[in-house]
Amino acid sequence: MSTSHGVVVALASVFLLWAVYEMACALWVLRALRRRVKSVTAPPGLVGALVREGAKRREKLERRQQRLSRLMLSMRSLGRALPDGLLVLDAQLNLLWSNPQAALLLGDVVAARGQPLEFVDPKVRAWLRSDPSEALLDVESPINPEVRMNLKLVPFEKVSKLLIARDVSMTMRLTQVRRDFVANVSHELRTPLTVINGYLDTFEPDELPEYGDIFEQMRKQSRRMVQIVEDLLTLSRLDHGGGANDDDVSVAPLLAHLLEDAKGLSRGLHHIALTDSLPMDLVGNEKDLRSAFSNLVSNAVRYTPEQGRITLSWAWHEDGACFSVHDSGVGIPAQHLPRLTERFYRVSTSRSRESGGTGLGLAIVNHVLQAHQGRLEITSVIGQGSVFKCILPRARLKYRDAAL
Repeated sequence: MSTSHGVVVALASVFLLWAVYEMACALWVLRALRRRVKSVTAPPGLVGALVREGAKRREKLERRQQRLSRLMLSMRSLGRALPDGLLVLDAQLNLLWSNPQAALLLGDVVAARGQPLEFVDPKVRAWLRSDPSEALLDVESPINPEVRMNLKLVPFEKVSKLLIARDVSMTMRLTQVRRDFVANVSHELRTPLTVINGYLDTFEPDELPEYGDIFEQMRKQSRRMVQIVEDLLTLSRLDHGGGANDDDVSVAPLLAHLLEDAKGLSRGLHHIALTDSLPMDLVGNEKDLRSAFSNLVSNAVRYTPEQGRITLSWAWHEDGACFSVHDSGVGIPAQHLPRLTERFYRVSTSRSRESGGTGLGLAIVNHVLQAHQGRLEITSVIGQGSVFKCILPRARLKYRDAAL
């Protein structure tokens, strides 16, 4: 009994010593790995297997961290190379990171990390705090009034935001040069076109019957050129700050005038109706509003086939009031709708020329409505017609008999 007991004790001692040896070897290997020694031999047995598996996982983790570090360095280099100012903000609009271009555009606004952005312009401060989805256009740089910027706030991850500041000074200067050129050329063309029209009007078709068709085409094209010049001058005036004011605009006589114009253009070829269900007048620029509404009416007459229906309407809208023109014309393909308010954009060049359109009418409508804080909405179905809605805010409305 004593002999077997001694054998058990001896075996237990050996096992314990072996375990201590393995633990010592494992500890040595782990310390070596910690010191990043490349060639390390793990002890045999279970502990050695665990050590080897741990070493493999550590190597994978280190490789992953190295890839992430390289990626972060590449992203930072990319951010520094971009011409736009980039600012990473937290939920409280505290600055987390910015590239050098942000400091060049915003100056002292780019505070130390962890500090909130402080824009002097109250419009920018309100825009930032409103969690905007649309860009803020034409913002003056805090360090240089001649530098104009567009700001856009892009959310990413859960609470962080990316503020992008883009220098658009050169683009705006080029746009202004283009506008000035168009305005000057249009102004210079007005006088010679007036003279040409005057001389053409002195010729009577009966005096030179063989040239009657020629003179008629000359008169038609000359009048079209005059209309283009007038539309260009109107757009130039709107671009340079012309637009809404606080004049009282009586809607009832305006609608009556539009109805008479529509019937005059139609010459009895269309069914034209007027619905006036809103006892409200407008506050704004009567000349510009008349021009905008008239453009929609004339377009409806031009592009609606004979015996078609055209309905003018003045009614309530959830955002205020709505002047709409509904026609039963040929309709407009959906892909053209977003571009209809661009200058000189045509759905069909041949059709526009035949109808006498200039390609500027809807651009004028859009400018006038924007100046009155309104908007233009267009819906159309091929073969069924189109609806053009001029939506004006409640702030531009007043009762016909008493002020709001």
